[in-house]
Amino acid sequence: MEALSQKVSAAFADRTKLKEVEFADAVRETLALLDAGALRVAEKGPEGWRVNAWVKEAILLYFAVAQMQVMEVGPFEFHDKVPLKKGLEAAGVRVVPPGVVRYGAFVEKGAVVMPGYVNIGARVGAGTMVDTWATVGSCAQVGRNVHLSGGVGLGGVLEPPTASPVIIEDGAFIGSRCIVVEGVVVEEEAVLGANVVLTSSTQIIDVTGPEERIHKGRVPARSVVIPGMREKQFPSGKYGVPCALIIGQRTKSTDQKTSLNTALRDFAVAV
Repeated sequence: MEALSQKVSAAFADRTKLKEVEFADAVRETLALLDAGALRVAEKGPEGWRVNAWVKEAILLYFAVAQMQVMEVGPFEFHDKVPLKKGLEAAGVRVVPPGVVRYGAFVEKGAVVMPGYVNIGARVGAGTMVDTWATVGSCAQVGRNVHLSGGVGLGGVLEPPTASPVIIEDGAFIGSRCIVVEGVVVEEEAVLGANVVLTSSTQIIDVTGPEERIHKGRVPARSVVIPGMREKQFPSGKYGVPCALIIGQRTKSTDQKTSLNTALRDFAVAV
């Protein structure tokens, strides 16, 4: 793996090397390992999430070595460089038409992709539901037993290669039409109410105590979050700026699958 990463990084630094077979093959081999789940863009360790920048470099280089091709699926025709993922039955993954999982993404056994989209470099854990029109952007890391409700948008983060992707940890519930972009991390079993928008600069305000606590780029584990607004002074006057409000915590006494749907209702918030 070390030799593979060195070749990829060398080609990323000097793209003329892609004309040499060994470097182009290193890119293709990396994508094959990524597609098979033997590699991933980011991994969680004792010190938190770590990005494998060279894997992201390989994805970017793949667009240079791959050729445009016509792909036909029944009456549908596509023209692109990245083929669709194959071997879904053997992998134990359910994909409902016209759901799309792109080559270079990995979906674990037992996950379900409704008519949504999983982009190259992404990873979706076992037992996770990618609901209708939900999109899992390039390199996004989605844990196990996560629910991405209808219309959820997880942003893709390919460049720069060192940038952290969007990460949704195990057991999280992401409500309808939520948007999570710019490498935001939603920690284990957190719940986002419908229409929450999180960017790297969004203030995520814990309002459960006597004084607010502000987070950015991270939703703490088991938090229940809804959309919010706070006033900000501009030269022309005061205006409401979007934020997110942590209004409580999921209760440990509630069964996980039930609480995914009831946690928001406990706080009188629509799922």
